[in-house]
Amino acid sequence: MARFNTKAARAQPTSRVTSTGRVLRTYQGGRGQERDTRSELFLLAVANFVSQQTFYETGADRDDRYAKLVRELAVTDPVWTAGLLGWLRGEGNMRTASLVGAAEYVHARLTAGATEGPSNRQVVASVLQRPDEPGELLAYWTATYGRAVPKPVKRGIADAVRRLYHGKSLLKYDTAAKGYRFGDILNLVHAAPDPDKPWQGELFQYALDRRHHPDTAVPPVSSPVLAAHRELMALPVAQRRAVVTEPGGAERLAAAGLTWEALAGWLQGPMNRAAWEAVIPSMGTMALVRNLRNFDEAGVSDEVAAQVAARISDPAEVARSRQFPFRYLAAYQHAPSLRWSFPLERALGHSLANVPALPGRTLVLVDRSGSMWGPLSDHSRLNRADAAAIFGTALALRASDADLVEFGTTSKRLTFGKGESVLKILGRFGSLGGTDTTSAIRSHYRGQDRVLIVTDEQYTYHRHGDPTQQVPAHIPVYTWNLAGYRVGHGPSGAAGRHTFGGLSDAAFRMVPLLEAARDADWPWATAA
Repeated sequence: MARFNTKAARAQPTSRVTSTGRVLRTYQGGRGQERDTRSELFLLAVANFVSQQTFYETGADRDDRYAKLVRELAVTDPVWTAGLLGWLRGEGNMRTASLVGAAEYVHARLTAGATEGPSNRQVVASVLQRPDEPGELLAYWTATYGRAVPKPVKRGIADAVRRLYHGKSLLKYDTAAKGYRFGDILNLVHAAPDPDKPWQGELFQYALDRRHHPDTAVPPVSSPVLAAHRELMALPVAQRRAVVTEPGGAERLAAAGLTWEALAGWLQGPMNRAAWEAVIPSMGTMALVRNLRNFDEAGVSDEVAAQVAARISDPAEVARSRQFPFRYLAAYQHAPSLRWSFPLERALGHSLANVPALPGRTLVLVDRSGSMWGPLSDHSRLNRADAAAIFGTALALRASDADLVEFGTTSKRLTFGKGESVLKILGRFGSLGGTDTTSAIRSHYRGQDRVLIVTDEQYTYHRHGDPTQQVPAHIPVYTWNLAGYRVGHGPSGAAGRHTFGGLSDAAFRMVPLLEAARDADWPWATAA
């Protein structure tokens, strides 16, 4: 009889979200596991919409925990923390959390006198990826730490300004509603023009003039978009709607950098069919997705709608937009016309490109307890319960043989057919009260080759122990945490127990890696 060379004896790979071994209580009273500081920060960062309350934490408590963790690791582990912040704004697509994190990183290191690791200037520049973000970071810094802005922050912002400021960005983001206008930022950080962009000096001067002498500011001739925009602004209101309907009107609006948000104000009237059809060609993919209802209400033609449908469901456009999958569910729920259903279904599928086709038998458990039903943010109708259902359904559909289970106080297996629509299956999920994850696994684990749980991990106490204990030790259990609370529902990091996090599908890349007996690194290290 084999004593050592058994299936259970295969090398057990490790993953980075790691438990310390210290037992704590979940918010529901279950015996949970404390994670090390890096793991806690990572899971919180990838799920954290800053200032947004979750079921168990106020927005202020959550923000304080995030800032404290960043400040600690900025000093004790600056290379790792800088990598997290850069990745968070890039592939992680978490904008506000990365900006706040960079500010806290710099402040902590300046306070501690820390000099090793990536420079503060580099970290600031790495998280500024959109032209309005220098102003966002400055606003956070001055509101939190006062008007005195240290040199590393100024220099990092100046680096970003030279990279991000151009004519179209000035038209879109340099508005009177902003506390920090482009001219204010240029004055504060003393950003010199990029020598490789000879037009930038004139642009910077125009931004200053717009801020301080708006009545006499004249756009530079080196910027055709600003000149075209000024020409449109000079037209009498009575003549403006004719521009929309005339031949070449759409091209003229695009050349002047007139966004759909600005068009209604410029017309000083309703966005009717002609206005939408003129601006649609120059709209970004996610702007199209957010306005599908408006297109229907304005009566946009089937021909133009077909062009919109083709763009929003194009895999390259979906990849370029870097939107979370649940954004397409929000559009599907909000758009009244059936003509958008299939394009949004395709777009959702493209946004889940990382979901692997898992072999063998898979048990997928989706948390539909009460704590999952709070909105993802104050500006979203979507919640973690629906995000969990999207990811769990996609996993089940892609897997070779999957059992899809929703759980809360009770649990239920959901039926589905291969090739069925993710959005159609979502309608079968319900709201199931508490979080008895342990009972759900005990009811539905029947020798599957792996278990995947999409949850906030706040399970209730069970006499048989934590959820992961219900599965044989040699069977891998993957927990996908969508909330980032401090305490996990089981151990993680080794011995077939692994936790991932975030609101995108990127974490799924780790499952085949671990099952090939390869260790899983942090995502920014993997990308490198």
